[in-house]
Amino acid sequence: MGVHTGANTTNAARIRVLFVEDEFFIREWIAQSLAERGFAVESVTNAADALVHITRAPVDVLLTDINLPGGMDGMALARRARQLRPSLAVIYASARAALKQEARVPGSAVLPKPYEPAVLAELIGAVCSTPVAVPT
Repeated sequence: MGVHTGANTTNAARIRVLFVEDEFFIREWIAQSLAERGFAVESVTNAADALVHITRAPVDVLLTDINLPGGMDGMALARRARQLRPSLAVIYASARAALKQEARVPGSAVLPKPYEPAVLAELIGAVCSTPVAVPT
């Protein structure tokens, strides 16, 4: 697991992001960029490692690629993560033209690839300021 923490002390410093991306250069670039903006970022390469992290450490936002190595993709990961943490904010990063709403967890956001770190940082702030509706 990669840990990136930035020196920036904005409100972003309180937001803990779990970034799931199997492409090394994308993972390192985005994690470092978010850390420089004050986010606390953990990065992993697959869903299994993400689930381990979710069960062991606090996470505010799950940022996941859709196509992941192993037996679980980003869609299944988000569903399982929400079972573990019902109020977890979820952002899907995808090069797919569109993700069907019914395939996504409720209240999630989709960020089309390629994307800029500044756009992602704004989206993270937005999803963290909007409470996730927890089914009863």
